[in-house]
Amino acid sequence: MGLAARGLVAGYGRAALLGPLDLSVPAGRLVCLIGANGAGKSTLIRTLCGMQPTLAGEVSIDGVPLAALSASQRARSLSVVLTERVQVTLMTGYELASLGRYPHIGWSGRLDAQDHALVRAALEQAGASALANRLVSEMSDGERQKVMIARALAQQPQLLVLDEATAFLDLPRRIETMQLLLDLARQQRLAVLLSTHDLELALRYADALWLIDSERQVHTGAPEDLALRGVLGTTFAADGLSFDLERGELVVGRNGHRPIRLEGTGVSATWARRALQRAGFAIHAQAPATVHALAEGYTLVPANGDRQRYETLGALVEALDRHPTRLEGQRT
Repeated sequence: MGLAARGLVAGYGRAALLGPLDLSVPAGRLVCLIGANGAGKSTLIRTLCGMQPTLAGEVSIDGVPLAALSASQRARSLSVVLTERVQVTLMTGYELASLGRYPHIGWSGRLDAQDHALVRAALEQAGASALANRLVSEMSDGERQKVMIARALAQQPQLLVLDEATAFLDLPRRIETMQLLLDLARQQRLAVLLSTHDLELALRYADALWLIDSERQVHTGAPEDLALRGVLGTTFAADGLSFDLERGELVVGRNGHRPIRLEGTGVSATWARRALQRAGFAIHAQAPATVHALAEGYTLVPANGDRQRYETLGALVEALDRHPTRLEGQRT
């Protein structure tokens, strides 16, 4: 069933920041929470995990109210991976992952054969088996994150919550982590909630988005639906950004003002569009000059029909910048 919140109001003291909200993270799905700094993402995460009290409403996991669970029951139902770097010295990856079993055996207990089997399985699921005997203090941020996810999986939760889990990772590790979380949701039937600033990766991997706008209103739905409804464009316009609906990404700066026509299909045309738009061109069907994007190169056809061929997009854009009159078909 996963996580459900009904009539939830989140905030501090008597000051409400978000809500009332009706939210859900179904089992087997990855949900990404996005929004600007200070929008209330961490507040919402902490409230959903029971780390701070709700101001109104109820949160439940698999139909059981979170408030009705003891601390140990809660630890067996949900796992949390926070932003902070792990501060450990002589602990190995295996020992850190083993901490996930203590909600089941108690701090005074010992891991038995079944517990060890579950820890090894968690390390394998997180892609961290090779890190079992490594000191955590010697691991990269990406490696530590894998072990932290393994620790969370060793708890055998129904819900996995991660607050900015990709914040310290480089791009390849961020992509790897997002794919890992999606795979875990699908294969382990976990409900996964990730707070992130990485909109483009969230658009690619999330089953649903929770988007907090500048007015602290929460918009929910499939990424594609929020894009098509204009929610993404409206939300980020407040920050001086525009959302390119065709490319599915944020664009910084003004739209291009030099019209040019683009003909072609496939990857050559896709990357030609990106290069031309970055150089300040606006793709327009009635522009006097045309770029033909073909697998073997790029051809510029000005209004006078005097064709010029370029092997690379870099050479094409450089020529257009150096000789802008070629757009009108004049010789230089």
